Amino acid sequence: MGTLSPAGPVVTDVQWIRVVDSGAAGTVRRAAAGLGAELGLDEQRVGELSIVAAEITTNVYKHAGDGHVLLRSLRLDNAGGVEIVAYDSGPGMVDAIRSGDDGHSTAGTLGIGLGAISRLATRTDLYSMPGRGTVLTAQVWPARLRPGTPAEGLSRPMTGESVCGDAWAVRHERRLQLLVCDGLGHGPLAASAAAAAVDAFRHGPAGGPATVVEHLHGALGHTRGAAVAVAELDPGAGELRFAGLGNIAGHIVTGAGERRGLVTLPGIAGHQRRVVREYTYPLGGGDLVVMHSDGVTDKWRLADYPGLAAGHTPLVVATTLLRDAGVRRDDATVLVARAGP
Repeated sequence: MGTLSPAGPVVTDVQWIRVVDSGAAGTVRRAAAGLGAELGLDEQRVGELSIVAAEITTNVYKHAGDGHVLLRSLRLDNAGGVEIVAYDSGPGMVDAIRSGDDGHSTAGTLGIGLGAISRLATRTDLYSMPGRGTVLTAQVWPARLRPGTPAEGLSRPMTGESVCGDAWAVRHERRLQLLVCDGLGHGPLAASAAAAAVDAFRHGPAGGPATVVEHLHGALGHTRGAAVAVAELDPGAGELRFAGLGNIAGHIVTGAGERRGLVTLPGIAGHQRRVVREYTYPLGGGDLVVMHSDGVTDKWRLADYPGLAAGHTPLVVATTLLRDAGVRRDDATVLVARAGP
């Protein structure tokens, strides 16, 4: 789950669907259509959403044979939208731009799928790398509504669990602030702790990261506790401020591809902590801030993905890292923010 206010929508993960056969397209299409109707999309937009959902899922199956699709609800003021996030580890595309042109196909079809997705969706982004697979995201909003966001993330439950004990959130008080939290353990009780952390973050008092982490610690005493980290971006001052308890990783990735780690302290918010400390780091206009739970290994380098960091949305960056560095034996969350244009 996540939110950005006032610059973007409230995001809620609804359903992960694994794509292993042709029937998955119908499953995703029906689920997306039902979600769109529930969120208030009109009949025409629901129909267009259905096409987008079916085409995305069909592409995953035809070209990769195995992959995953996530459906998410988006809410902004009184409007609702649907987001589809798809990834696979298939052969990828040599030329992702040309693959979006009508008539281009590598699977013996008419080749209209990616073109239709781009025309019908409000916003799309595609990153594909030969030998590594493809990530595709699409948002469908009511006509003429095109919200954007400088920070996006996603969470995936561990294999065998229906709920995720990780969560992320974003808010804008004085400045853009990011939260990643990992409820202790797995399953419903971990998810409850993570949800409590997100609620306390969204509705808590304004303050820097250390103040916010202290507030989270006090708010989670009735739960099993969580690892938490809060980052605050201040591009005007060229600074990032960061505070954390437990195994939440934070990194600044510079425009040149250099990765700098951020310091968190041992502890469990709600139960055990030292004095919370806030650290300040230099932040450049082209930098990315990447935060993730310990369900994502540190063995990733954005430099291994040509064009990803500079040319794609934070959500596509986060999804690519989750796909390749996430582990299935643990809940996993990645949150990415862009410091500037």
